[in-house]
Amino acid sequence: MSDRLSVLKTYKLYVGGKFPRSESGRVYEVTDSKDRWLANAPLASRKDARDAVVAARKAFGGWSGATAYNRGQILYRVAEMLEGRRDQFVAEVADAEGCSKAKAAAQVDAAIDRWVWYAGWSDKVAQIAGGANPVAGPYFNMSAPEPTGVVAVLAPQESSFLGLVSVVAPAIVTGNTVVVVAAQDAPLPALSLAEVLATSDLPGGVVNLLSGRTAELGAPLAAHQDVNAIDLAGADAGLAKDLETAAADNLKRVLRPGAVDWSAAPGTERLLSFLETKTVWHPMGV
Repeated sequence: MSDRLSVLKTYKLYVGGKFPRSESGRVYEVTDSKDRWLANAPLASRKDARDAVVAARKAFGGWSGATAYNRGQILYRVAEMLEGRRDQFVAEVADAEGCSKAKAAAQVDAAIDRWVWYAGWSDKVAQIAGGANPVAGPYFNMSAPEPTGVVAVLAPQESSFLGLVSVVAPAIVTGNTVVVVAAQDAPLPALSLAEVLATSDLPGGVVNLLSGRTAELGAPLAAHQDVNAIDLAGADAGLAKDLETAAADNLKRVLRPGAVDWSAAPGTERLLSFLETKTVWHPMGV
């Protein structure tokens, strides 16, 4: 009988392509559905949230300027990496949500497929969100979608992995960068996803992952003047109202929470939610 001690995993935040501990040094216990200890997760602070916004803004220029084809290839690479670590994520999702391995496997498979689905939209979204516009005059008038900027994302509290992927992938495939607050009670699949993102050619700072109290981290992100939009998927009604009020201070785009079946076909709503339209006029014959 082996007396070897297992090596416990140390979970960290993911900010700017690096894996820092919370600047506060705080952690909190993550337990399974039967209240058994799983791990200590970093309890991110407001300072961590501000650092994540700085990293996201720094990465925005390069990521939004990359070709749509390149972004699609990188999202597909994320799916490839997840496929290779499928068993690990099945075990983490099963522990996090107290579901059977079969249900966890179905969620992980759907999350992998969702990365592929959004990767395929990278060079097609402009065709449904832009176009040539008829005008009464000797001009060409064309509209094209552009990314909004830095998006704060409160990940869904339920469906901790599939829901997370379903809010992150559509935001970044169109050129936005994101600061994500993982599900408060089930952050471990999200923190493990950071390890996949870090080895999948995704530039540092495009996705920044924080774990901790949703309300504590949501407040500074909603009020931050350098955050351009916020997805409130993981906020309850009361918190969502407060955060939307805070977001109005600098006219952020706000995607309100609602009942979502994360296992259903995603459609294009989130894909189009964080895009702006640039319209160009040009005289004919010049």
